[in-house]
This record gives sequence, C-alpha cells and structure tokens, in this order.
Amino acid sequence: MNAPFPRAGILDIAPYQPGESKIAGHARVIKLASNESALGPSPKVRDTIAGATDSLHLYPDSTAAELRAALAEAHGLEAERILCSNGSEEMIHMLARAYAGPGDEVLYSQYGFIAYPIAARAAGAAVVVAPERDYTTDPAALLGALTARTRVLFLANPNNPTGTHISGESLRALHAALPPRVLLVVDEAYAEFADATDYESALDLARSAENVVVLRTFSKIYGLAALRVGWSYCPKSVIDVLNRIRCTFNVTALSQVAARAALADRDHVEAARAHNARWRPWLAAALDAIGIATSPSLGNFLLAHFRDEEQARAADAHLRQDGIIVRPVAGYGLRHHLRITVGREDENRALVASLARFMGA
Repeated sequence: MNAPFPRAGILDIAPYQPGESKIAGHARVIKLASNESALGPSPKVRDTIAGATDSLHLYPDSTAAELRAALAEAHGLEAERILCSNGSEEMIHMLARAYAGPGDEVLYSQYGFIAYPIAARAAGAAVVVAPERDYTTDPAALLGALTARTRVLFLANPNNPTGTHISGESLRALHAALPPRVLLVVDEAYAEFADATDYESALDLARSAENVVVLRTFSKIYGLAALRVGWSYCPKSVIDVLNRIRCTFNVTALSQVAARAALADRDHVEAARAHNARWRPWLAAALDAIGIATSPSLGNFLLAHFRDEEQARAADAHLRQDGIIVRPVAGYGLRHHLRITVGREDENRALVASLARFMGA
C-alpha cells in the first residue's frame, strides 16, 4: 500500500445511514423517518438560545455542571454520577471503546439499535447477536449468548426500531444473572414515551449496581435532535473511565443551555407525551384497518409489517411519490418492514391516506 490504511476490521463496518429529509421534486415533505418530536422543541428553547449568543467566543463548561445539576434534580439522581455527551450515540461509542477491544465480545439483541455493532467493531471487539422472540428482546437468549469474552451488553428498552420492551421484572432478572464483569448498558432514548404498566426505567437499578449504565437523550421527546445532547447515569468508576477518553468540550454551550430550558418546560414535555399517547394507538389502529399490522410500541414510532420485502419497498416508493418519508429497516434484517414515526395529526392522516391507496383499501 502507498497510502495510510486503517486497522483490520474498520473497512468491514457498514456506515450508519441516517433517515432522509428530502425528496427530489417535492418542495415540502412529511418526514416520519427519524423518530423526531412531533411537536418540536419548547418555545423557551429558542428564547434561551437567542439570549446566549453573546458568549459564543467562550469555551463551554466541559463538565456541563449546571445541566447535570438540573438533570439530577429532575430525576432524583446524584449529579456526580451523570455524564453529558454529544447525543447518546457518543456515549455508546465511548463505552464500547473503554470496555471492549480486540479479543472481547459485545452482545446485543437481534433488532437492537444499529449503532451498537458499529461501535463494537470500531473498538475492535467481536459482535454477538442474540435472537429475539416476536420482535422483542429475549433475556434468556441474551444469557445463552454470554461467553467468557463478553464485556458489554447493549440493551435498548424500549427498543429501536421495533418499539417493543421487556418488563422491569425481566430486566432485573437479566441483570442478576449477569457476571459482574459484564457492563449492562440500558439505552432509554424513548423512556419518556413508555406508558406500559410493566415498564420500568433502569435508573433505580443503576443506583445500586456497579455494572449498569443508563443512557438518555434530548433528541426525542425534548425535540433537540439538531443540538446533540445526551446524558448517562453511571457508577462513579465508569464516570472516571469515560472522563479519561471523552472529548473535552463534547457538549456545546448552546446545547447545554437549550437542554436546561427544555428540561424546565415540563408542560411542553407533557404535551409531547400526551400527543404520542393519543396518536400512536390511533395510527396503529388505522394501519391495521387497511391491512398493515404493527408491533406493540412504547416509542414515538411504529414498526409496520408488510407481506414481503417487495411489498415493503413498493409501499416506501409509493409514500415517497406522495412526499412522505418513512424509514426502511432492511439494514436491521427487517426486510418486510418500515418504521413510521408518529407525526402531527395532519401528517398521520396523510400517511394513512397514502397507504390506504397503496393497499387498495
């Protein structure tokens, strides 16, 4: 070779493909592809950002102390055990890099978030995938896939892209059966939307366990996807490790003040939660009525099931002709499916009308 060459395995990684935002020939599109907030951010966020632009020449607080304090107060946590990041995806990569490497294994569920295997392979670790049951994480399968080389277990609950979840009881039993050396990372990007009676956040579990990390994000219910703010609740030992490898100023000053404003506007968060609680079941029922089944979801999206891969592709193409973008999930091995974000009322109705025409309903 006459040029620099990456280490083994890097070129085997398929790059992550984010949801599209534009369709050629359509000046306006309905984007239901990326699980973004239907209501957008709190109006208070815009005012807060406008008032913070005079200090753009200054570096941000590298510890995000005020944001961590606000998060601690809101969730009843210890600020010293909170670490902020450039979206929760940065934290996924940091954890994989810090706790797994060549010769190690990273375990995740069959239809788990695609960032997990990317982060594991980027760290040089091997990826182990446990099969799911009915598009839902199977704790027994995860435990059966453990080996002496397992170092990290990534678990999204609720899961993306399926929307399904495991109960709090199942999560605690899974953790109890793990060797202490395995770091259980519970990704709760959609926790604020979860409304099933048996769903429990892992924050309480993480408070007493030395091998549990919980991930959260401001990209979903808070509507700050463009600003990239995530946070995690970790054992102090994990915080110490991550502070040694993270970028010094990984969360911008504007992102920090925006996140604090979003967190403080509880009425807006409740409105977003109520909107989803109304329109997610409406959308599921409307799709079912035209012959499209969906998996039970606790997120702000639905996994729609089609007859086969050809029908799923044709449905996606039909929607695009109508200026509607949803998310094909063939990259997850879900070739007969499309993931559909819950949008505003007009967007949801337009989507169902388009698919009804496609299905001949």
